[in-house]
Amino acid sequence: MYDTIQYEEYTLHIVINPKLKHTYLSVSNEGCITIKMARKNLKAVYLLVQGKKSWIEKQLQKVASLQTLDVPMHSIEYLQSRVEYYSELMGLEYAALKFRKMKSRWGSCNSKRVITLNKELLKVPQEHLDYVVVHELAHLVYMDHSKAFHELVARYISDAKILRKELKNFKIV
Repeated sequence: MYDTIQYEEYTLHIVINPKLKHTYLSVSNEGCITIKMARKNLKAVYLLVQGKKSWIEKQLQKVASLQTLDVPMHSIEYLQSRVEYYSELMGLEYAALKFRKMKSRWGSCNSKRVITLNKELLKVPQEHLDYVVVHELAHLVYMDHSKAFHELVARYISDAKILRKELKNFKIV
């Protein structure tokens, strides 16, 4: 069950799921405030929002600062060429390369050595695109985010930490 209510300056989306044991509060990249709870209890909603008001404001400010990606700067062929370039440079082979629209990640690499890249990478600056490519290729060696994994990425992308942080400022639409 789903309900929308207005409380102070917020529009709240209330999701009722009787199987829930706890109440959950989230703010999406679109600025949508969602509260999930076992049963509708407006008093509990108001108390939760009051208690978490500063957190909600902080999340809404983050959302407002996200850069929306709208115009493609690259082509799929260009993305493929960057993957080929770095896989050769790093001496790593992948089984397959796929492109698809993903809502919450820039790329992934599975244990079958298949690399999937988000089509939204077509819209990011080249240095961020290269970072994601090297990041996913590094998963062919380390299937985790260990210190050794990050050292491998940093070997090829010197400002990897900065680029990773900046990628969080891009809104995946």
